[in-house]
Amino acid sequence: MTKQQAPQVKICGIKEEATLQGMSGLAVDYIGFMFAKSRRQLTIEQAGKLIPFSKSIPMAKGKPPLTVGVFVNPTMEQLEETLVAVPLDVVQLHGDETPEFSREVGERFKVEVWRALPVTEEAGPPSAWTGAERLAAYKGAVTTILLDTAGGGTGKTFHWDVIPSYQEAARSHGLRLFIAGGLNPDNVDQLITTYHPDGADISSGVETDGVKDNSKIAAFVERVRSS
Repeated sequence: MTKQQAPQVKICGIKEEATLQGMSGLAVDYIGFMFAKSRRQLTIEQAGKLIPFSKSIPMAKGKPPLTVGVFVNPTMEQLEETLVAVPLDVVQLHGDETPEFSREVGERFKVEVWRALPVTEEAGPPSAWTGAERLAAYKGAVTTILLDTAGGGTGKTFHWDVIPSYQEAARSHGLRLFIAGGLNPDNVDQLITTYHPDGADISSGVETDGVKDNSKIAAFVERVRSS
């Protein structure tokens, strides 16, 4: 039996060059930078230094990671100001952005667009299907749906048994499905072996006392790749 391809890895909330240096040689596909209000928020000036630096880090796959800017309910003007100054590969929308807005972002700025959706269902596929139906509107507007715990950045998981209904919807609409919310090096292998998502996105789960911990990042990446 052929082993399934390992999910892609996104490490989010990067603020320091030292964190990027510590990721050298790891199989990281995406690096996320916060432009929304958060303790991990960067100014355009800070991002303007970190993002080019991230492209110089040698990764295990032989190519630099793609850069993801995370925004919450931005205006087109705010996005333009950022994207003119900062070379982002992906814009991740993490607020109440509509499918129409998401599509316009991609068309206007020629970037890949991801849409984060909060999972509010308590448990079980029946209650999840209504949420999964939301994905239909994003067909052709975004490339990737990111499921996260409601509120985002909570460090808590949502009920993973809703994932299959979202996966079915994502596949039917040609979308990739990434999972975030409460992931860490100790639970990501369970996520992958049970659900086989397209990607795993982590931030607080690789921190110690609110600071990115390179040993935890390495452990997380290794768990994803070996699951």
